[in-house]
Amino acid sequence: MSVDDAGPDTLDGLDHYLKANIPLTQAMAVRVERVAPEEVVLVAPLAPNLNHRGTAFGGSVASLAVLAGWSWLAGRLASRAPPPRLVIQQQTIRYLEPIEAEFRARCGAPADDTWRRFLRALDTRGRGRIELEAEVRCAGRLAAQFTGQYVAVGSTPTRD
Repeated sequence: MSVDDAGPDTLDGLDHYLKANIPLTQAMAVRVERVAPEEVVLVAPLAPNLNHRGTAFGGSVASLAVLAGWSWLAGRLASRAPPPRLVIQQQTIRYLEPIEAEFRARCGAPADDTWRRFLRALDTRGRGRIELEAEVRCAGRLAAQFTGQYVAVGSTPTRD
């Protein structure tokens, strides 16, 4: 399988997808560090994400967290044909400390029952919502906490 054929459920596939379809990831110099069913980790260097204080711009921090959640969800749904369209519907972020170096956003899998409810809604109504959490860390320290509600819109729902 070539990188062009790889989906967002592999490291190379996700990296390619983000660069080809979300131009902001190139401007931020986002790098995919890990893609697995239990987590996605994205990394951004400080230099292209600076604010006027010499720390990471809050919008870049929030964007990396949104992308981590979106990437985890896209990876988990990549095997569906066709894959659902994914959007962020709502988000909150708490900035806990300034970021003065490269930073990482990690989105882990939600609880199993949350995932099952989401899939059931997607399958029966053609649309599902799920809340995902991400942590943003710098030099091993927790710098921001993110919660986002994502919506997946699939194809035709099943009939009971």
